Amino acid sequence: MNKPAGTGKLLSGRTAVVAVPFAFLLLFFLFPFFIVGKISVSEMDNVVFKDVLSFVDGAVQLTLKYSNYVFLAQDALYVQTYIASLKYAAATTVLCLFIGYPFAYFMARARPTAQPLLLMLVMLPFWTSFLLRVYAWRGLLSDNGWAADFIVGLGLDRVLLALGLITTQGNLMHTPFSLVLGMTYTYLPFMILPLYGNLVKMDLRLLEAAADLGASPWVAFWKITVPMSKAGIIAGSMLVFIPCVGEFVIPELLGGPETLMIGRVLWDEFFSNNDWPMASTVAVVMVLLVIVPIAIFSKYQAEAQEKGR
Repeated sequence: MNKPAGTGKLLSGRTAVVAVPFAFLLLFFLFPFFIVGKISVSEMDNVVFKDVLSFVDGAVQLTLKYSNYVFLAQDALYVQTYIASLKYAAATTVLCLFIGYPFAYFMARARPTAQPLLLMLVMLPFWTSFLLRVYAWRGLLSDNGWAADFIVGLGLDRVLLALGLITTQGNLMHTPFSLVLGMTYTYLPFMILPLYGNLVKMDLRLLEAAADLGASPWVAFWKITVPMSKAGIIAGSMLVFIPCVGEFVIPELLGGPETLMIGRVLWDEFFSNNDWPMASTVAVVMVLLVIVPIAIFSKYQAEAQEKGR
């Protein structure tokens, strides 16, 4: 049976479109991750890594050092650091969702002529260097900073102290509060944009039908709007949670000794301790922790696509 004219070209075009991203991931993610994984199970002799595969008496010998993984699981410092990273990333994700959902909803329901302006305002922080924005918060939250004076003037520092988010009254820097505030400010646009993209495509006739059936606006919101924006919620949460787990700059500049996260530990192992096998072990475990939510999101997307067919 002869194929229609142009089918071969169409298939080759689709193959190229799919192959290029896979080749990119293979070259810039899987291959470097394989190298890091190899270092994590290698012996280090001064500044040289011993080969995992070696030939001894005509036989191939595989030598894997897994003691770093055992030590990582048993050492309380590393375990607490991973837990703290997940905790601060989860808190940031929840705050970004709590703040970003109303803003995305307002953007999606605004006049079509006003939506580009609102979208530009969301993306406006990206016009400034990420590092400069974090440094700006250092000035705002330090003693005599505008934000610090405002919070202390309202007496909110007492509330933060009662919640355990700051260590002493009036001191806002190098605390869990400054860390979460900085990450929430930085990653908030990553929550708003997927939510807006999902809400703006929503069929408003469903809300009209719910109102005709006697549903209040609040009930219609929870029964229709929130379930239909589930894909945007999950996408935004993944875009915020995943980079927050391995964040280094914000904990370094705004956090303190009580807000030790895995990104700082990774830096110390690589550049302070020069223990590359241990640092690679920390990196491998961190990547595996991040892969779990990615797999859950991919599974949800696949199920949503199946239901949509």
